[in-house]
Amino acid sequence: MSVTRTGEPEAPAGPDPHRWWALVVIALAQLMVVLDATIVNIALPSAQRDLGMSDGNRQWVITAYTLAFGGLLLLGGRVADLVGRKRTFVIGLIGFAAASGLGGAATTSGMLFAARALQGAFAALLAPSALSLLTTTFTDPRERGKAFGIYGALAGSGAAIGFIVGGLLTEYLNWRWCLYVNIPIAVVAVFGAFGLLRDRPGHKDVRLDVPGAVLGCGGLVAIVYGFAEAESRGWTDALVLGLLTGGVALLAVFVWWQNRAPSPLLPLHIVKDRNRAGCFLTMGLAVIGMFGVFLFMTYYLQVVLAYSPMKTGLAFLPLTVAIIIGSTQISARLLPRVAPRALMVPGMVLAACGMLVFTRLTVDSDYAGELLPGLLLLGLGMGLTFMPVFATATAGVAPQDAGVTSATVNTSQQVGGSIGTALLNTIATTSSTAYVAAHLRDPAQKALVVREGTVHGYTVAIWWAVGIMLLAGLIAGLMVTAKAPRHAPTDTAVPESVT
Repeated sequence: MSVTRTGEPEAPAGPDPHRWWALVVIALAQLMVVLDATIVNIALPSAQRDLGMSDGNRQWVITAYTLAFGGLLLLGGRVADLVGRKRTFVIGLIGFAAASGLGGAATTSGMLFAARALQGAFAALLAPSALSLLTTTFTDPRERGKAFGIYGALAGSGAAIGFIVGGLLTEYLNWRWCLYVNIPIAVVAVFGAFGLLRDRPGHKDVRLDVPGAVLGCGGLVAIVYGFAEAESRGWTDALVLGLLTGGVALLAVFVWWQNRAPSPLLPLHIVKDRNRAGCFLTMGLAVIGMFGVFLFMTYYLQVVLAYSPMKTGLAFLPLTVAIIIGSTQISARLLPRVAPRALMVPGMVLAACGMLVFTRLTVDSDYAGELLPGLLLLGLGMGLTFMPVFATATAGVAPQDAGVTSATVNTSQQVGGSIGTALLNTIATTSSTAYVAAHLRDPAQKALVVREGTVHGYTVAIWWAVGIMLLAGLIAGLMVTAKAPRHAPTDTAVPESVT
């Protein structure tokens, strides 16, 4: 669940008699954003074949969305404060639906990439305004807790629904319906928003840090594009080095500007706190590894093991269940009694162990004996980590910083997913190419060697993911020194794309 800067809640006078129906509308929007994280993963192999994407470029279907979403999330919250949350919510819904229609009708890979970026941009408007409306609609503490529980549950269950719906639509219709399905959901939510949601006008004194958004997004796009180009050009190519260097330079200027901007997107005092900085880094690094593995497992199941899209979606369900159990039944129960890093460090080690299982994959690995244990370990590890990261990052912040702090955790998640998908995909494809070149001696064996090379590339990239997960655990152990909270966290945000 993405959270952004909302300021102090502005409750309408008296409880809204339609507030529970309003929750349905807000939940529909949240479900649509969460579904899009997993539903497109299942459809990606079919879309790649249909549009002729290269292995190096396929990752843009994922990263175009996560880059725009994560890079513009903080700005989206400011826009909601400026023009009004209900208006921003409706604009986000309409724009998301239009971008989904454009993606579903895509005739080229570039058209699909652009549509996914537009989806991410409108999701950056939609997600923070949805949460803000939830906050202002439910003013009674008891009702608000129940509403937040329903809203947060969608972030976990929505991912599982995405796997199943993505498999069904891809197998029985085609991959384009994984994007078209957003249109009827958005239409219902728009009509519901006009009839059920209440909101006050925006604050005209809110300033938008457009230069900050341009610098931050520009730097991230340059780095991800550099990683993607390294697949075909090599790491020492002048363009690749220029993109990576330029991206780092833009991010450095972004940090400099945030110290001087009259209304910065990211007030730097938030990231100067040791515990929060450790949580941001842990989340970003954890998702770098996790998103890359999602991409490889989708292709491994559908392309190497010849699973149907529906069977692939069902194969991911144990991972989703393990994340929910680790987060709600283990972390949530232990966090009031133990230090956050006592959950985060074992969580990252468990996740790394799950990935170690995947490094042993072959062209004919068994799901129950080799894939399932890795999925369960990875899910439990991520579940153990996510809850304390969000609870610790948002603990003890000033009321005016609560929204932007939570948004920064979600931004680190989306940015980590973008970088991880691009970097690990490049490592996998270059390793596969090198393997095939070294082992293809008999043309009659080409199909087998290519399959073996593909799996070899995945396992090499997963070894890198193991190292990144262990680095995340090390950072959590060294930087997150907060003690156990006295009370269980309430209204703890749940990651937007936990799976």
